[in-house]
Amino acid sequence: MDRLKISTRLTFSFMTLMVLILVLGGVALWGSSTQRSALTDITQKQIPIIRTLNTITDGANEQAIQFRNLAIFSTETLQASARAMIQKTRTELAGEMDSLSKHTHSGLGQSLLEDLKQRRVAFLKSGDEFLALLDQGQRDEALKLLETQLRPNQLEYQRVIRSMLDHQTQSSDVASQKAEAAADNLFQEVLAAGAIAILLAVTLAITITRSITRPLSLAMAAADRVARGDLSGQITVKSQDETGQLLSALQRMQHSLVSTVSAVRGNAQGVASGSAQIAMGNNDLSSRTEEQASALEQTAASMEQLSATVKQNADNARQANQMAVNASSVATQGGEVVAEVVETMKSINESSHRISDIIGVIDGIAFQTNILALNAAVEAARAGEQGRGFAVVASEVRALAGRSADAAKEIKQLITTSVQRVEQGSMLVDKAGETMTDVVTAIRRVTDIMGEISAASHEQSSGMAQIGEAVTQMDQTTQQNAALVEEMAAAASSLHNQAQSLVEAVAVFKLSEHQQNTSAAMQAASVNPSRPATVAKVSESPPKTLVATKSPVLRRPVAIAGTQQATDKNGDDWETF
Repeated sequence: MDRLKISTRLTFSFMTLMVLILVLGGVALWGSSTQRSALTDITQKQIPIIRTLNTITDGANEQAIQFRNLAIFSTETLQASARAMIQKTRTELAGEMDSLSKHTHSGLGQSLLEDLKQRRVAFLKSGDEFLALLDQGQRDEALKLLETQLRPNQLEYQRVIRSMLDHQTQSSDVASQKAEAAADNLFQEVLAAGAIAILLAVTLAITITRSITRPLSLAMAAADRVARGDLSGQITVKSQDETGQLLSALQRMQHSLVSTVSAVRGNAQGVASGSAQIAMGNNDLSSRTEEQASALEQTAASMEQLSATVKQNADNARQANQMAVNASSVATQGGEVVAEVVETMKSINESSHRISDIIGVIDGIAFQTNILALNAAVEAARAGEQGRGFAVVASEVRALAGRSADAAKEIKQLITTSVQRVEQGSMLVDKAGETMTDVVTAIRRVTDIMGEISAASHEQSSGMAQIGEAVTQMDQTTQQNAALVEEMAAAASSLHNQAQSLVEAVAVFKLSEHQQNTSAAMQAASVNPSRPATVAKVSESPPKTLVATKSPVLRRPVAIAGTQQATDKNGDDWETF
């Protein structure tokens, strides 16, 4: 059963219970059918026959009573009543006999029924003879017939009825016993089937529950053991169902944790190796610091050579500055004049735009005038002598003509103004030309002085190039060295703390003996890491005295120890070196 899935097991158990329920229901239905058949035999066969026989008995007794009443009473009313009752009873009993014949099927019942019919015929015949003698007035012979024939036939008739009653009572008892026996058998069968169903259900429940709870208990124990850090236990998978899959997943998880913990333990010494590499980096940094000192000495020599050249350039620069001030004043005047010219030209431009707008208005008025004239002609043609519309159109034409005249005046004034402004602009342009001549003269003088400055600046440029290269190299090296020193200090402290935390965290896990041996081998392999092929050699000579400078050394912000960003940044700095 362990190879079956839980869903399959549960389905099988429920299907089994359903089959048992169906069997139990079938047994109950079969027993109920048997019991119903027995009860049907009693209610639909035996009881109707007994009821019919009782009715026949009562009818026979009623006829006997009425026969005696006829023999005793002589009044016509009683005689008629007795005769009517006898006739009525005979009619009813005839129907009861037919019903009795329909319900009687057994052999003994059929023979008793035939005997009953014969006794009834004899009884009825005796009764008819008795009534005939009474009708003939032979009362004494009728009484004698009553005693000798009618009474004995009545007794035989009733005896046969009692025999049939006894037979039907015995049949009813037998049918009742059968029904009771069927009920007892049904109870026993249902009880037995229920006991079997309960026993099988309990067996299936216990079996399936154990097949689920045992692997789950193992899984809980394994998970609790792993939560405590104990990885030395073994997880055994014995089933292929969902619980087996769970145990298999826990087994894979434990193997993965064992591999991870072993790898972490084996690589813990890698942190120490990183510290060693930092130490080698410090040695390399010391060597580069000596190179920086040499570059500073060369820079000092270059600065002495540049001192004289810089002095001469300063004198020339003062003269050039004075000339530049004069040229600036002249250029300022020229700028003001040019600004006035610009403003004048703007006014001319605005006037031109206004003229264009007015011309557009005149053009529109002309077009409307043309349209109105055309409308006037059409109205005149239509109206003939009665041209009221023509008068309206004519007035509109006059109004538009007036507007055209006003626009023409405005155009004339604007044109006059534009001419005056153009003249002013010409005068200002002349002034600007004179001013620009002065500017040219001043610029020539500045150009001569700047030639001398250029010659001196050429010599200064060569020295400044050497200074720039040396200062740039010194600045880069100084900044990198400062940043590396701070970062290496922070990295060393972070590596130490991380190594302690890593050892404490990994120490929580407990491995088996084989796994511990594997981890120890990995640690031994990581203690001796591959060293770099070449290491910068530290100069044995004492460091030279460096030239002090006033410019502060730019330092990088210290990276946060223990972060991936710091690690990447350190790697970039080492590559820069």
